[in-house]
Amino acid sequence: MGFWEKSRRICKCLCDHGRQGVRRIALQTGLSKRSVHRLTQARERRGVHPESWMWETEEGRRWLTRLVIATLSTFGLKRGVGGDTLSEFCVRLHLETQVGCSPSALRGVMQALAAALLETAGTWEKDACAGDEVREIIGAVDETFLEQMILVFMDLRTGYLLLEEVAEDRTYATWKAVVDARLLALGASVRYLVSDRAKALIQLADQGLECLSMPDFFHVRHDLVQSSSLAIARRVRYARQECKHAEEVLSKQPCLEGQPQAPLAAQPQVEVRRAEVQRWEGVHRTYRHHLEVRSLTLHPFHIDDSTPQTSAQVYSQLEADVAAIAT
Repeated sequence: MGFWEKSRRICKCLCDHGRQGVRRIALQTGLSKRSVHRLTQARERRGVHPESWMWETEEGRRWLTRLVIATLSTFGLKRGVGGDTLSEFCVRLHLETQVGCSPSALRGVMQALAAALLETAGTWEKDACAGDEVREIIGAVDETFLEQMILVFMDLRTGYLLLEEVAEDRTYATWKAVVDARLLALGASVRYLVSDRAKALIQLADQGLECLSMPDFFHVRHDLVQSSSLAIARRVRYARQECKHAEEVLSKQPCLEGQPQAPLAAQPQVEVRRAEVQRWEGVHRTYRHHLEVRSLTLHPFHIDDSTPQTSAQVYSQLEADVAAIAT
């Protein structure tokens, strides 16, 4: 029986029967008096915060484990947050009496967690490859640059990272070798490949995998912005300049004798310019709205949490967009 299981028994005994002596607790839990005495003292040292009792329960211990693992996985492994910052975060949550919160202790847990994740992924892959079925994936390829250049290959349907390979170059031959080896091990084929417009990646889809090469959404969005955004922005800027000029001209014209306002003949020109500004600002707002909708619906991942989007979710968002435009 482990340390926390013994502590949990003592905690449950105290919750059920109230405060008792060491001998009574030992009889009810089946533990030795020495263990009860030692564990009770340790529990009192841990109970320095109002919420400390919760971590002693079975449910609280499971939630504490989830909290620590989720923090290290999300911020440490995925986001690269350092051990010192993670340690400070855990201490601010009053966890230092429950788990090891030093930077070195947390780094050790992250190393064990990373190894467990790789082992789990390997087990899942073996189970998936056990049958004779050839699975079709929608691939995405790109390079990322950290200390070294890393070739990245992902399945967009599941968000599963198929490949992270350190490489000296990103030529077609290098890409072809690593992707072919990975697909052979998985027993999978590629339906189409999403990438930027690098020649090596287009060639990888067209010739290497013999599938459709699709531009990633970032570059599609960039093309849309280049073709529309600058032209609309020029129109807005020109309309504002003309409106400002007309207002300045109006303010400099002499007022007629006995009239506090400017001559009526100059006022219509200002109104026309103001209407032109409102028109082009409306066009710009509509353009930005449609661009945002495309980002939310066409991107393979949710903008908020980076989880993969399903076709049903994309379809529902498009329906909502159409309804909004209609109204």
